[in-house]
Amino acid sequence: MHLNRKRTSNPVGCKIMDAWSPMSLEDQIRQAVEQAVPDSTVEVVANGSHFSLKVISPVFEGKKTLEKQRMVYGALKDLMAGSNAPVHAIDHLETLVPEN
Repeated sequence: MHLNRKRTSNPVGCKIMDAWSPMSLEDQIRQAVEQAVPDSTVEVVANGSHFSLKVISPVFEGKKTLEKQRMVYGALKDLMAGSNAPVHAIDHLETLVPEN
């Protein structure tokens, strides 16, 4: 199980970190893609075990659509592997270069 530090408020309103909050599947997907695709911004929308992703990165500049998709799917291979994989499908994938 992946853990993520989640900000919560204590009684005096100060921000504290809860080290035992499980990381959502959307956050796991976002983190995997951001680690594999340099300088990327990732938006993830869930619909059950199906997801839509929008990935923006300057490394996509000059690459063909298939090359960009392979980069993203490569980042998700562990989350999509096996018959009990948490990610069943990516229904929609946008791979964009940032606007100047």
